[in-house]
Amino acid sequence: MTKRKPKIKKKHALTVAQKACKEIKGFEALYHSLERKMILNGYSESTFKNYARSIAFLTLRTGKLPQEISDDEIEHYLMKLSKEKSPSESYFKHTVYGLRFLFRLLEQNDRVLKLPRLRQVKSLPVVLSKEECRRLFKGTKNLKHRIIMCLMYSAGLRMDETRRLMWKDIDRSRMQIKVNQGKNRKDRYVVLSPYILKGLEKYYSQYQPDTYVFNGNEKGQPLHRRSIQRIIAESAKKAGIKKEVTCHTLRHSFATHLLEDGVDILTIMEQLGHSRIQTTMMYTHIARVKRSLAHSPLDTLYGQG
Repeated sequence: MTKRKPKIKKKHALTVAQKACKEIKGFEALYHSLERKMILNGYSESTFKNYARSIAFLTLRTGKLPQEISDDEIEHYLMKLSKEKSPSESYFKHTVYGLRFLFRLLEQNDRVLKLPRLRQVKSLPVVLSKEECRRLFKGTKNLKHRIIMCLMYSAGLRMDETRRLMWKDIDRSRMQIKVNQGKNRKDRYVVLSPYILKGLEKYYSQYQPDTYVFNGNEKGQPLHRRSIQRIIAESAKKAGIKKEVTCHTLRHSFATHLLEDGVDILTIMEQLGHSRIQTTMMYTHIARVKRSLAHSPLDTLYGQG
C-alpha cells in the first residue's frame, strides 16, 4: 500500500510592499513610520495602502529607498509610468501623492515642490438606470452576493463601509444604519430600507454570520475588498450590463435616483457623508430632473389666499 504524499500548502504571493520590506534594507522601518503618521493624521487604511504600494513599487524598480533616489531619477520614473498602460493612471497619482506625504514626513519639503502638479480631471461618474439595477440584483442567484449589492445601493454605502458593517450597527427600531468611522473618520446614520431589512433577516437565518454582517474567510475578519469587487463585476457581466460597474457605481446610482425621486440635495449630502456640498452637486448634472419655471414668491404668498 503506497503512502499518500502530504499536501503542500501553497504560499501566498508577497504583496509589493511586503516584497520591498524584505528586499530593500530600511524600507520596513520607513513603511511603519508612514503607516503610523498617516493613520494618526486621519487617512484611511486604503489610502495608506495605495500610497505605500506605489512607493514600494518605485523602491523595487530602483533598488533604493525613496530618500536616496535623485530628483532626476524620480522624474524619469514618473515619465515612464505616465506612458505605461499598466500600472494604471491611479498608480501614477498615488505615487505622486505618496511621495509628497513621505518627503514631508522626512522633512524634505524642497523635494515636494519639485514633484509634478496633478490636474484635477472633472469627469461624471457611471450611473445605472433603475432598470439596470433591477437586472443586476435579479440576475444574482447567490443570496449573500445579492444582499451585498442591494445594501450598497439602498444606503449609498462605500465599499469599506459595507465590508466593515457590524450587526450591532443595524438599528431596526429607528430603521437606520450607523456607519462608524467612514471617510475622514466621520460617523453618520443612513436609511435602512424595509426591503433590505427583510433581505438581511433571510440572509442571517441562512448564513448565521458573526460580528460582521459579511464575514471573510478568516474568522473575525470582514469580507475582503477584492471579493466584493469581483462579486459586482461578475454580476454586471451576467446581467448583460455593458457599463463599467464598480462598487462606487452603486453609491452614485443611489444619489442620482434619490435626486430624481425628489429628495433635496442637503439630505443626499448627509446620507452620503460628504463634507462639501460641491461634491454632492455633481449629481445634478447626471439626474434627469424636470426643471421648474422661476416665479415670484409673492404670487404664491397671496395667490392661494
